[in-house]
Amino acid sequence: MDTVTLPKSGFLAHASQDLSDLMASVATEVSLDEGEVLFEQGDIGDTLYAIVSGSLEFSVLSREGRKLSLDVMRPGALFGEIALFDPGTRTATVTALEPTRLRGVKNADMLRAIRKAPDLGIDMIQLAGERMRWMSSQLNEQVFLPMPARLARKILYLTVDGSRQLAILPLSQSELAEFVGATREAVSKTLSLWKRAGVIEASRGGIRVLDREALQVMADLHQI
Repeated sequence: MDTVTLPKSGFLAHASQDLSDLMASVATEVSLDEGEVLFEQGDIGDTLYAIVSGSLEFSVLSREGRKLSLDVMRPGALFGEIALFDPGTRTATVTALEPTRLRGVKNADMLRAIRKAPDLGIDMIQLAGERMRWMSSQLNEQVFLPMPARLARKILYLTVDGSRQLAILPLSQSELAEFVGATREAVSKTLSLWKRAGVIEASRGGIRVLDREALQVMADLHQI
């Protein structure tokens, strides 16, 4: 049985030792190249995944074919827990933003492990609770906040990886628009204003935050 060292970040930073041991030994290794799709919205799912290295984008498509990016997950994050207890179709498409390694454990293996180690069940309840709070927050922001506030919050969120702040957010204006449910033109106009104010620096390489405090003020202008 192969073993792997898992990152002590994200959800795995506070997960039980039983879960870490399970993901390191029983789970199987999955490797993705940049741009490769792990699964698509609507695919049948029966696996829980942990990210070992790299990063993944989660997105959905509307009936009209419009893409909305939901999240970016990094090492230590777990996802796919819904499929463990309610096997069915995947609710989002997952795409590698860079070369990425994952560990995946099947539904049957996870349920068997929970019967032997009940603390694993607590891990899954906590994971589901975190996911529900995050989804509720995202829904509230999308419905009640104006686009500039949503954009500020998303940039602040995406430029933090655990306790580390990313020097640059390697997303284009079109990709940022997909994250906040807006047009590229609207995002470009807002970024231009922030750039002139010295809050951000925008280039072909992405977005660099120069003044996080000012961006936080913009994110909090319209509290929910």
